[in-house]
Formats: sequence, C-alpha cells, structure tokens
Amino acid sequence: MVEQTAVTVPAPPPGALDLLGDQLPVMVRYAEALADAGVLRGLIGPREVPRLWDRHLLNCAVLTLAIEPGERVADVGSGAGLPGLVLAILRRDLDVVLLEPLLRRTVFLQEMVDELGLSNVTVRRARAEECRDLRGSFDVVTARAVAPLPRLLDCTLPLLRGGGRLLALKGASAADEVAEVRSGPMAAVIATVEVRTLGAQYVDPPTTMVELHRVDVSRETGRG
Repeated sequence: MVEQTAVTVPAPPPGALDLLGDQLPVMVRYAEALADAGVLRGLIGPREVPRLWDRHLLNCAVLTLAIEPGERVADVGSGAGLPGLVLAILRRDLDVVLLEPLLRRTVFLQEMVDELGLSNVTVRRARAEECRDLRGSFDVVTARAVAPLPRLLDCTLPLLRGGGRLLALKGASAADEVAEVRSGPMAAVIATVEVRTLGAQYVDPPTTMVELHRVDVSRETGRG
C-alpha cells in the first residue's frame, strides 16, 4: 500500500468537476498519493505539489477528448502515471497498458491500480522497444516528457496498428519537432502529423499535443 503521511494537497480548481465528473473523488485520491508517496519515492518533485492539478492532472485529463470509446492505449514511459493513469481513471471504457522500465515506478503504478480499483489497466515493467509481443496492437500510444519526437517515434510507432495514433504531450518545441519528423526517415510511415491544443475551457494554458497517424497499409492496398 501507498505510505500515508500528513501532507498538504491543493484542492482541485473550480472547473475540475466539469472535466472529471463523477471520477473527481478518485482523482483526488490519486493526487494525494502523488503528493505523498510520489514525492517520497522521487517520482515527482516537491515543488510540483502546489501545481499538481493545472500542470499535471488536468493537463493530462484533457487528452481524453482525443481518444475514441473502447480504444486500446499504451502509455510509454508512464512514470508516476501521467498521463496513463489519468486516462484510465476517467475512461473506464479504455484498455490501458502502462509501460515503464523502472521498478520503483512500476511498484507505485501497481499500487495505485489496486488501490483505485482500476480493472482496465495493466502495468508492465519494460521499455517500449522490448515489447515485441505488443507490436501493432494499440489504437493509441501516449507519451509525456519521454523524448524528442524523432526519437520517440522509434519506440512508439511499432506499437501502433495501421491507422493508429500517437498522442504526445509537448511544449514550446512541438512545431520544430514536427517539422523534423516530416522530413526525416520515418516520414514514409506517417499519414498525418500536426500540433493541436486541447482543453482551453478547462486548463490555462491549454495542453499542447502532437497527434500523429500511422499509415494504414491495408487501406492503401485495398485489403481489410
């Protein structure tokens, strides 16, 4: 179980209920664990606690607006569960796999899955590039603060089915990274790639995301 100590956790902002709905109490429990065990175990920095909601939880929560019902999602380099656990909490219709290579992080992730009753989540201790059995099996792959986009494609594109999407949470460098992949060696397997902003009505500033669609070879060749 996650260690319990006295810790001050910021209250969710007034608009959180509109986005989180009836899952707000579950998200509050997750926020408390991040502020407590997450800090004690070095999963997030103590300076992040005052801005847990706007900078982290809601920033990730708006990603649900870009995911269709019932999709299978892999969260690469899941860390403390951002955004993978957030997606699984808010969208119980999703089948979510959290891929994380570090033991202390996967232990925390599994504790949260058990404590929050998330039956739609699998935690796997592995790097994405090691998961040959998962290749081509996801509708969506998510990533946050994992690697620059050109390097991120090497480990995420193999996980996507044809026509699947990479949703990468990014910052100010998003446009430059997109320009690099458009002219790079992976361009032939990319159908579309663009920078999007999400959730302006819920979080300020809105979340910046790169959305990339993998080429669907079966459609191009008339199969399927």
